Amino acid sequence: MIRQLLKSFVNYLRRADILLWLLLTAIAVYSLLLLKSVSRATWEDYFRTQVLAVLIGLVGAVFISMIDYMEIANFWYLLAGISIFLMIYTALFGEEVTGGGGVEARAWINVAGRTFQTSELVKIAFILTFAKHLDVLQKRSMLNEPLQVILLACHALVPMLLCEMQGDTGAAIVFFAIFVSMSFSAGIKLRYFAVLGGLILIALPLMWQFVMKDYQKRRFIAVFNLENDSVRLDDGYQQYEGRISIGSGQWAGQGLFQGRRVASNSVPFQHSDYIFSVAGEELGFIGCSLIILLLALFMFKVLHVAHSSRDELGKYVCFGFFGMIALQTISNIGMCLALLPAMGVTLPFFSAGGSSTACLYWGFGLLQSVYMRRKESDGFHLRRELSSHFSQKSVRRMREQRKA
Repeated sequence: MIRQLLKSFVNYLRRADILLWLLLTAIAVYSLLLLKSVSRATWEDYFRTQVLAVLIGLVGAVFISMIDYMEIANFWYLLAGISIFLMIYTALFGEEVTGGGGVEARAWINVAGRTFQTSELVKIAFILTFAKHLDVLQKRSMLNEPLQVILLACHALVPMLLCEMQGDTGAAIVFFAIFVSMSFSAGIKLRYFAVLGGLILIALPLMWQFVMKDYQKRRFIAVFNLENDSVRLDDGYQQYEGRISIGSGQWAGQGLFQGRRVASNSVPFQHSDYIFSVAGEELGFIGCSLIILLLALFMFKVLHVAHSSRDELGKYVCFGFFGMIALQTISNIGMCLALLPAMGVTLPFFSAGGSSTACLYWGFGLLQSVYMRRKESDGFHLRRELSSHFSQKSVRRMREQRKA
């Protein structure tokens, strides 16, 4: 039994992308060390919660990687239906979270006594459904027809609007990034992106006036006024304190588990949105650079898997995951450095959050599924063709035997 398990494990490693696994392992260990330090400052043990989320994510990633991603994508209608149901249910009956300045979101549901952010799971489902949509259009040579491009935009608009219903603008922006990244990888003509850019420019003043809430406007303005006493004590407080923590670490930091500001919980939400400030204070410029390096190498490897994919569907899946990781990384680090407004976007794989972490690992499982089948022609259709071929041979053999 043990020998069989070891053999299966070795066979899995031979097919899997080991470098991608090593990068994910290094990121997981680094994240857990930072969260262990953060747990000194609060009653909640974020380290233990994250360990559980990582384990659930790893088991799910291995399971998903053993399934052909094409066969999962073929159930796009189930994925889409479940996603819409989850998002609407959450918006109507989910856990409501309110904060200072008018923040009000209903983006979580209660599962076994723990909160689960449904949009995190829907991001992975959206990557699959949108990849399938693009793949069908590409095979029919309809990818750049105006009507089809509009329908693609409508496809992406559904989860974005549902996120807005929940009061989670950050998640809506992540969906937009996935949509742009996958559409670009599919070869949508640049003129459509130019039209999209023009529409966004036209819509921005209208959104500022009629859509954005007051606290969102104040957060945007706060980025440019952090030196103002009234701003840094109110809407810019987190970013101002986060920037101080990062700067206090200087070159090599105060030492892991030694950060005084971390221990006193000086930066609100340092376990999630501002985990980068923990690395800055305790490990300094070196620690921050290591986070950026690990995520950059991870994203580069994702693009490599996309390039080696056996088909367009696999490539689209990889680019969707890349778009999600890239947008969240840039938004979160930019927010912590007070270069971008606060949007409540976490740092992928590093920030605490059971639903976010587990779902990211499941997305990683899809990447491994793409990589592990890169040398196959088209698993689903190939099996069907082989089955048909051997069935025809069997029929011919039976006819020859009868004649004999």
